[in-house]
Formats: sequence, C-alpha cells, structure tokens
Amino acid sequence: MLTLLGRALALTPEPVLKGACVALGALGSALSPKRRRIVHSNLHHAFPDRPIEWRNRMAREVWRRVMETFMLSLAAPFFSEARIRTIGSLGPSAQALARDLSERPRPMVLATFHLCLWESQSWFKLLSPFPLPEFGIIFRPLDNAEADAFVKRTREQHGMKLLSRKEGFAQALAILRGKGVVGILVDQNAGMQGALSLLMGRVASTTELPGILAAKFKAEVRTFYPRRTAFWRVQFESFPVPNEGTADSVTLALNRWLENTLATDEELCASWLWSHERWRTQDVAARRLRLEAKRSLLDLDLRARSLDQLPRGTRVWVRMPNWLGDVVMALPLVRAMRHSRPDLHITLVTKPAFASFLESTGVADRVQPLPRPGWGYAFACLRFRREYPDFWIILTHSFRGDLEAFLSGSRQRFGLIRKGRARPLLTHRFTVPEAFDESAVHQMALWTDFLGHFGLRAPADTRPLLPPPHAYGPIGLIAGSENMPAKRWPVSHWRRLVEAFPGQHFVLFGTPADAVITRAIAEGMPEGQVEDLAGRTTLTQYRERLRGCRLVVSNDTGGMHLANALGLPVIGLFGPTNPVRTGPVFDAPRTVLQPPDCPPTGGRALAELDPRAVVLAVERALASPNPAK
Repeated sequence: MLTLLGRALALTPEPVLKGACVALGALGSALSPKRRRIVHSNLHHAFPDRPIEWRNRMAREVWRRVMETFMLSLAAPFFSEARIRTIGSLGPSAQALARDLSERPRPMVLATFHLCLWESQSWFKLLSPFPLPEFGIIFRPLDNAEADAFVKRTREQHGMKLLSRKEGFAQALAILRGKGVVGILVDQNAGMQGALSLLMGRVASTTELPGILAAKFKAEVRTFYPRRTAFWRVQFESFPVPNEGTADSVTLALNRWLENTLATDEELCASWLWSHERWRTQDVAARRLRLEAKRSLLDLDLRARSLDQLPRGTRVWVRMPNWLGDVVMALPLVRAMRHSRPDLHITLVTKPAFASFLESTGVADRVQPLPRPGWGYAFACLRFRREYPDFWIILTHSFRGDLEAFLSGSRQRFGLIRKGRARPLLTHRFTVPEAFDESAVHQMALWTDFLGHFGLRAPADTRPLLPPPHAYGPIGLIAGSENMPAKRWPVSHWRRLVEAFPGQHFVLFGTPADAVITRAIAEGMPEGQVEDLAGRTTLTQYRERLRGCRLVVSNDTGGMHLANALGLPVIGLFGPTNPVRTGPVFDAPRTVLQPPDCPPTGGRALAELDPRAVVLAVERALASPNPAK
C-alpha cells in the first residue's frame, strides 16, 4: 500500500498536490477537533501577545504543511536523483559545512527539529558537492515491522545510516569515535527520560542525548534543518550552537535556539509541528499539581536566562465555591498549588460578586467572573475556549460547575465525588473514601486530600492575606447569615453584648437581607456607639471596613472567614453548625464559642449561647497586649 501510494504521489503534478494539501489541511482540521485544539492551544500559549488573526493564519498553514510533509514522505523514495536535486539544495551555511567536513573530518552532532519536510534531510550526502564522512541518524523505530523496514530502506538509499534508538546507540558512538557525524532529533516531549527545561515559556522534557554525545566526544554541535522555500522545495541550513561543552549546556542551548527561531522566523514557525503535544510530559493526572522528572535543569535554565522564577506557562482554571466562606477557605490551597507547581498560571473562576475581592488577594494570576445566569449562560461559557485552559480544578459539587469546565474545551477536568453522586463531565475524579468522616475533619482537609490525589505536595498556606492590624479601632459585629437562619445569634443577645461595652464603638456588617437584624440591634443605642453598614457596602468596601476593626464577633458566616483571612482576631459563634468542619483556618487569633454541652461538631441552638460567655471572650481579646498576634 505504501509503495503504491508513494508511486502515485511521485507521478502526480505538483500543482495538483499543492491544491490537495490546502483542501486536506482544512479537512484534517475540521475532522480532528482534538488535534486542532492542540495546534491553537500551543500557538496561544507560545504567542499570547500575537493577534488571534495571526494565530489562526498560522494554524491553517501548519495543517497544510503537515499534509505536504506526509505526501513528501511517501513520494520521496520514488524520486530520481535528478528530481531530488531540483527539490532540495544546500544553502550557504550547509554548503560551508559540507566543505569543512570534507576537508577536516571531526566528531559532530547535528541537531534537527520537528520541522516539516523532514524526510528531505536524508538527502544531505547526495546533494553535497564534497565527499562527507560517515553519517548516522538516530531515529525512533515504528511499531509496525514492515512499515519500519520500508522507512529504513528508503531513507538509507542516499548514503545515510539510520540508527535505531533501541539498538543503534553503540553504532552512534562508533561513528563519533571515527570522526563521523550523528544527527539527532531534539525532542521536547521525552517523558520521564528527559530533563525538565524551558521552551517558549513552558516547562518541557527535553532529550539529553545530543548533549551527552557531544560532551563525551567533545563534538561540535550544530543545527541542521530544511527551510521550506515553496511547495516541495527546501534549502538546507546549518549553524553552530554556542555552548559550554557540558551536556547540560548543550541541552539548554538547543532549546533556546529553537524558541528564538520560532519567535523571530515566521517561515520556520509555520513549519514546526505545533500539532504535537510538546509540553505534555507534566500532565499525568496523578502528578498534575507538581513538577517531577528524573532530571531537572530548571534552576540552571533560569540562571542562564537571568530569571528569578519559572514562567507561569501552564494554565489551570480553579472553579471557586459559591459561598464567600468556602471561597475564603479555598485560598490557602490555591497558594499551596502555587508552591507545589510554581509554573502554574492560575485563573480563579468565580461568581461576579467575589471577583474584586479575589483580585485584591493577589493569590492568582487572573480572575474570571462567570456569566450572569440566564438562557445564554452556556453560550457565554463557550467563550472560555478562546483561553485554552490546560486543566480545571473544580471545587464545587454541581453540574453547572462541571458544565462550565466542559464547555471550555479543556481535556482535563478534576473534581471530587461523594457516594451516590455522578459527575459524568469530569475526566478525573477523587472519590471520598467510605471511611472518611467529613464531620470530624475540616473542609480544607478534604480538599487537601482531593488535590493531593492529583499531585499536590505543598501544605495549605494559612498565613493571613494581609499583615496584622493595629490594636485599635471599632469592634465589628456580623449578626446575619443568609443561607441558614438557625445560625443567627438572637438580636437580644447582640444588644446585651453591645450594652456590656458602653465605651466601645461597634460596626455592624451584613448584606441587604441582614439589614432588618442590624437595625434591631442598633435601635435605641447611644448615638455614635453603633454604626450600621448592612447592605451599604460592596464586598470591597466591606473588606476595607473590616480591616479597620480591632476585633470581629460573628455568626458562622462568610464574613467571619473573611475577617480571619485578613488577620483580624475573630470570635466565632457556633450552634447548629460544625466548627470542626467549617471553622476559620487562617493563622490569626480565633476563638470558637458554642452553647453549653454542645458537641464539638455542633448541634445545639445558638440561642443557648449565653451573652455573658461572649462578653468574657471579648474582654479577654481586648485585654491582650497585642490581639493581632
């Protein structure tokens, strides 16, 4: 079949084949949505500042050249030498290399890359006007024995030797020892066998073989590649790669040469195989949230590039919870993700009401507000596809959150599964163990296990978001709770607390729905003692006014977690709810009060919490020489 198809392509007029490549490129893109997304995602991540029109044009050209390369690979074995000399030529740099090798044989490693029309590189000895030393090319054998034999036979017909990666390493050593030349494809998806390094601002796993061979034999290292000049027309080029003579320096220098070329040479950029997942080595689900390889050159690479931290090139979108308290409790784990995998570019996907607050925390690179609910919600989420997130961490337990991630086109979507729940839109799941008692551990511990299942190794970072506040200011009171009225301490109890401190200034916080409660608390109090802000602040203003307090007393609600995250001393009032599971988590002074005889996991009416116990806790906090510590 290969022979028949190859002969047919070799006999077909080139203008016909050129037109076919345009058509087949468009068809291949349309029929291969996964591969099409890889092309666009790679271009988007590599060139985020280029216009989308440029990336779309480049993607179309990439598809055409893939088809052109496929046709040439099949037809080339059936070209006459005269036709090969018409198609290929040596550029000035390759011509000079051939002359130099002929006059002064020496061990040399020629590095080539995943550029289109790669089949033509086996023509070098044929096209050279000078006799060349022994020349071997290391290649990866095909799984199909007959196809592998066909490729090896046809590629060796012009004087090159193909050396199998599995069995030809000894031959490569012999060639270099005899002052010959070995060509090696530089692969940036070498899996666990490669060394971690940077390419186009992202962590890749690069083969170290060119550097190892060059260092062992003190061989010169040069690039060698075909530059496409027209349909089925190539000109070979070769340039030295400056390095320090060590294997590591060669590996890094080759990657830098490639990325500089892709960024500055549009012709070669269009010829690179963007349809391959060059950066996929670190996307194994169980290791997604950490960097792992047998060897890492990242520190050396950063020093060579004069960088003090890894570029944030791997894009994770974190779907934040729907309640303020849960959003705040998730932040220590977002920080942990950054510590565990410092190359993450973190986007927090959130309800619009929380967007400004999350931006102010600085824990993420970007905040993406969700569309407003309505009939066009799903269509609006489709716009996320333009950002090409690499994977999602979904901290909600709703179909809507899973749908948002699915509509973004991301091929990895991680979520948590509880018994009896089905989440079919997830690609990877952490199932809560049957023996896991959620009432006996904090919510953050469950999230830690969930993220640990996917590679997280750093502990939750519970440092407050801001430095400790000054030990002065009003006492903040958060008396409402939108989602559960039973969590509200009675109005009469709040009034007794205020009355116990006639010399203190109090500020009441809450949502518009809490305004009825806060008005009842403030009613009749001495003028100026109580300031009622319920329903009068945005979340940003709420945060700023909270920040000015010296102490906050709160029901179990989102404001309590916000105050705790800001480093404020907090007294949390719990009754029916479980402070073991949902108590404040940041490393700031925090006191949890419950009614008498209430189990640690909650279950009693909050009205049973005596105001005198709260008054005593406030007195102790105010008496502390520095309650912020």
